[in-house]
Amino acid sequence: MVSDGIIHACAGGAGGMIAMTATYPLVSISMRAAVEQRKDKKSAIEAAQKILAEEGISGLYSGLSSSLLGISVTNFVYYGAFETAREAILARKNKDAAANATTAAAKIAAGGALSTAESMLAGAMAGAATTVITNPIWVINTRQTVRVGDGGKVVDAKQPGGKPAQPVKKLTFLETLQHIVKSDGIPALWRGLGPALFLVINPILQYTAFEQFKNALVKSRLARGVSASLSDFDFFILGALSKLFATGLTYPQVLVKSRQQAGSGPSKGAKRNFFGELAEILKNEGVAGLYRGLGPKLTQSVLTAAILFSSQARLFAAFSAMRSAPKALAQ
Repeated sequence: MVSDGIIHACAGGAGGMIAMTATYPLVSISMRAAVEQRKDKKSAIEAAQKILAEEGISGLYSGLSSSLLGISVTNFVYYGAFETAREAILARKNKDAAANATTAAAKIAAGGALSTAESMLAGAMAGAATTVITNPIWVINTRQTVRVGDGGKVVDAKQPGGKPAQPVKKLTFLETLQHIVKSDGIPALWRGLGPALFLVINPILQYTAFEQFKNALVKSRLARGVSASLSDFDFFILGALSKLFATGLTYPQVLVKSRQQAGSGPSKGAKRNFFGELAEILKNEGVAGLYRGLGPKLTQSVLTAAILFSSQARLFAAFSAMRSAPKALAQ
């Protein structure tokens, strides 16, 4: 029989694709703002207008295919690992009833609420595994998203001033992979891994906040003697609040990682470690530079998380029902 961990993983992967597709234009705008060096410091609206004027609507979706691949694999691995870690923790606590519960509310009611420390441990284990496995996908996605501009010309970050190179067609996922390996070598696929591993704190904070918000909501309803079932709207709000908390705290690391993966930034393509890149940003742009693109990124992250958590919960229920259908028919 398919385990709950696998079902959570599949639901998380599918939910992530739904959420990313719905909010990808904001991903593109925020990533361009974080990576490109603009003396005039255009607003998010002006950046969007520039993309639309030079590349059309399709410009807002540059790199979407690799992003969908990345988010589906990321969420599949993360949700699967997180739920597996949760079940292992509950088993050690002899909370078998909670481990076998089919809904979030039932799991908490059966004593399966993870403590803050347990949530952080499960998140750290899941996040580290996910980051190492998926980093190459996000490097490719970042290159696809930020290297196209100026009327369809590829912007080569290694040229002084970021001058546009000769016009070429947009590279596919595999072509971008080949270009990175040929020009920078295989290790470049794990560029930005240091800050990415540090950014495991983001999902740790997010999922810990989500777990604790969810636990508090369910326990509050149980204490009042009302239905503790969580609705799609509950998951939407809980997901938004938890992501707002996590992204607000970790955005500077998100920006540094994006610049390292893009091969861009104040260092003009030089291979710098996390602290070297951070120092260059502070030197050239000041503290404000660490928060470039925060507005659209925060909006996108919060919306994506809200849609993800509500979609994942709905898909998990649907997949669980599909798993139970053959057993019901056999009886």
